[in-house]
Formats: sequence, structure tokens, C-alpha cells
Amino acid sequence: MGRPGDPGGRRRGARPRGRLAVALLAVGALALTGCGGGDDGGDDTPSGAKGSGSAPTLSLPRLNGEKIQVAAVWSGPEQENFVKVLDEFEKRTGATVTFVPAQDPIIDFLGTKIAGGAPPDVALLPQPGAIQQAVQRGWAKPVGPEAQAELAKNYSPGWQRIGQVKDVQYGIYYKAANKSLIWYNSAAFENAGAKEPTTWKEFLTTAETISASGVTPVSVAGADGWTLTDWFENIYLSQAGPEKYDQLAQHTLKWTDASVTAALTTLAELFGKPRLIAGGASGALQTEFPASVTQTFTGGAQPKGAMVFEGDFVTVNIAQTDATIGTDAKVFPFPAVGAQPPVVTGGDAAVALKDSKGAQALLTFLASPDAARIQAAAGGFLSPNKALDLAAYPNDVQRDIAKALIDSGDGFRFDMSDQMPQSFGGSPGKGFWKTLQDFLKNPKDIKGTQRTLEADAAKAYRG
Repeated sequence: MGRPGDPGGRRRGARPRGRLAVALLAVGALALTGCGGGDDGGDDTPSGAKGSGSAPTLSLPRLNGEKIQVAAVWSGPEQENFVKVLDEFEKRTGATVTFVPAQDPIIDFLGTKIAGGAPPDVALLPQPGAIQQAVQRGWAKPVGPEAQAELAKNYSPGWQRIGQVKDVQYGIYYKAANKSLIWYNSAAFENAGAKEPTTWKEFLTTAETISASGVTPVSVAGADGWTLTDWFENIYLSQAGPEKYDQLAQHTLKWTDASVTAALTTLAELFGKPRLIAGGASGALQTEFPASVTQTFTGGAQPKGAMVFEGDFVTVNIAQTDATIGTDAKVFPFPAVGAQPPVVTGGDAAVALKDSKGAQALLTFLASPDAARIQAAAGGFLSPNKALDLAAYPNDVQRDIAKALIDSGDGFRFDMSDQMPQSFGGSPGKGFWKTLQDFLKNPKDIKGTQRTLEADAAKAYRG
């Protein structure tokens, strides 16, 4: 999901059968509202798989000579793979499509473009809050009938609702993320005699076991504040429950609430022990997300950190090392803090900023399995499109994660910070991101952290 500060490029792997599949399906048991899925055929062919080379099914209008600009905060392989999707759209329609790299935060970037009279036709927005801001400012155009029909056919009600503002559809979630996964160096685990934990208590015990073997257990990307919000959100969802999670996301519950105190206290059980974090707090605050992953999967059984937390998109960074996913690099669900393990999702929604035939045609294409199939095949991509043939994914790891997303129930929640006003929940060096970086530096100051979060949230939600 490309949120502000999120890494550009997310990619591939190969996977072990058996326990990993069970773990990922357990994660997915709580994921999306109203998703349907086929039965597993009982062999190695994933549910619904009919071959990734399926013929195109979508009819698109001819747009000969029309020029379309698409903006997103994507770079590296992620951008390259998305451009392949745009190339296919060009072939089918005759339009000329240009990818416009956007800067963080994307709402500010778009505001500059719009003020200059040159808005892109379509933007990929990484936050429901950004969609709401685009609507409030009069930038966003409602999804047209053709795109709406494709969306209704291919997406669950839950994913449709996330792209709505006051019951009007503005966004189409082209890309999704499962942000409740912990990836680990299997050699470091084996060397320490450590096991995959299922609860937070077991997670801390596993960390201590690995530490005792001479390896620092956890790699934390503290330089990127969004990763710290993901730590908090997974703990809070599991510990406080979905109802309070929703209330906190909408600021109908204050950040000074006892449930926030409990979640920060839990997070401090890790952040308050610098020896459990690669480089300690100061080292973590200088570690960006890509490095937090690569340092986990280099050095054999003696990496800088044995585990790293983040979503399915971690695979692209693992691919930059010599580690093989499924053997050297394995994954387990974020451990349960409360009664249930958390399932936090993210995503990128396509929104039209021009009321043009080309913009609406591109939205229609991005809502189809035809578009998702192209980027799924390239790896590092997860689609909420339930019509996408799972065989399109390049390996069993990603098929398992995708199947869990599609086959799941009603317990997932969308990334909390992505639902907030961007000034609080989605800006580097400000708000939620900055305060949790300060908390990583001083995890004893729980009450002070809560007061700062509440003051910043109150200001952002008033605005």
C-alpha cells in the first residue's frame, strides 16, 4: 500500500507449504467484510485458480489521442510494475498515459498541481482521510457508472465502503496490504531454539530467547514514523477491540483514554528494552524501513535483528538480499495481545480528479481483474479484487496471503492513521508519526505521550 513514507517497491518470494499456510489463513480469518471465495481443490492449485494467462474480459472505449496523467507516491519496482498496468491500458484504448511521481504528503502535492491549473486526471490516494479531503476541497469526481458496475461486481461491500464519502463512491481500492505480519530469520530462530509465538507474552519470551543466543531480536524502522503507528494499531486493535479502535480513529474517544494507556504500556514492554531492538532506540530512529528488512535477512544466523514487523510488501525488500522466502525468511501473524490476533489492512485508492472519459475509463480498468492480474504477476502486490484469479500471483506465499484476504470474515480494520486527517495521521515529522518516534526514544513517558497525541488530534480534527 503506498502510504506516505511507505517504501517504493514490494515484491516476491517462494514459500513453504504447511505451517505457513495455516498461520496466514489464521490471520485472514478476521480480514474483510463480505468477501467470497472458492473451495480449495485439495491440491496445490489455489482456490479459483484457472491459470494466470486468462484472456482479457473487460471492454474499454477507444481514447485515441487522449492524454491522461496518473499521480502516486510510488517509486522503484512498485512504480515500474504499475506502469506495466498503464501500458496495457494504453494498448487497449489508444490513450497516452503518463505516470507522475508525487511527493509526501500527496494532498499537498495535488494542491500545488491544482492551484497551478494542472491536476492529474487520476491520483492513487493512500488514505481514506485523503479521499475525504479531496472531496471536501471539491477535487474528487464521483465514480462513473461503468467503473461503479465493475467495482460492484469485483469488490466486497467492505472495500467499496472504504472508498465512499457520505455514501457516494469516489475511490476504487486498487491495491491492498495485510499489515499484521512478522517476518523472521529462520536460521537465527533455529540457532536460538526459538518458536513462532502466537501471543504477545510469547512474543516477548521469544525475543528474550533470541537475545540470550547473542542476536538482537527485533529490527525496528523508527526513522519512518508510519511503521511505529502500525505497531501501536495492531496492539490497540487486539487489546482494546474493534469498537474502541473505530472510536479512536474518528476521535470520538480521546487519546487520554485508559485503553490508550494500556496499549502504550504494552508497546513499552518492547520499546522500553533497548537491548531487544537492533541499535537500541537511537539506532532504530536512524533506520529506514528498507534497511530494517534487509538487516534482518543478511548475516546468516547472526543478523542485526532476527525479526521485523510489517505487511506483505516486505517481500520486495527481502528480495534485495540472498534470503529465500519460505526457507531463510519466514512469517507469522502479529501475536494476539487480547482475545484475538489483529488484522490491520491498508490500501491505495484510485480517485478521478478530472471529469473526463479517460479518467473514468482508467478507473473502470483499475477496478477489473485484468489490471490487477498484471501487477499481481510481478509480485509485491495484493489485490482486494475478489475476481482476480489467485494463479496470477507468482508464488504460494502471496497466494496464501491473497486467499486469506478474500476468504475472510468481518474482524479487519483499515489502518487507523490512514483514516485520520493527514496533518495528524499521515505527515512525516508531525502528529502521530512524530509522537511515536518520541515515545520510542522515551517509552516511560506514557501520560505525556497521550497528552501530546490528544492535543495534536484535537487540532487536526477541528481543522
